Amino acid sequence: MSEPAALSDTDRYEQACDQAIAMCDGNLRSTIKALIMANEYLEIELRELQAAASTEHAPASLPRASGEAA
Repeated sequence: MSEPAALSDTDRYEQACDQAIAMCDGNLRSTIKALIMANEYLEIELRELQAAASTEHAPASLPRASGEAA
């Protein structure tokens, strides 16, 4: 059997919009509010990760390169 064709970007965005609206019971205002809130959360996460990276402290779970000085 052949694999289904990949969705184009436009189709993926349309599908994502439909899913977001459906999750908010068709209420467009609630959908927009939820997306704004999700975006704000991701912006905060990004700022926190950038701040952590700027202090040059790698998370303990990441191994150091073998040639890297301690």
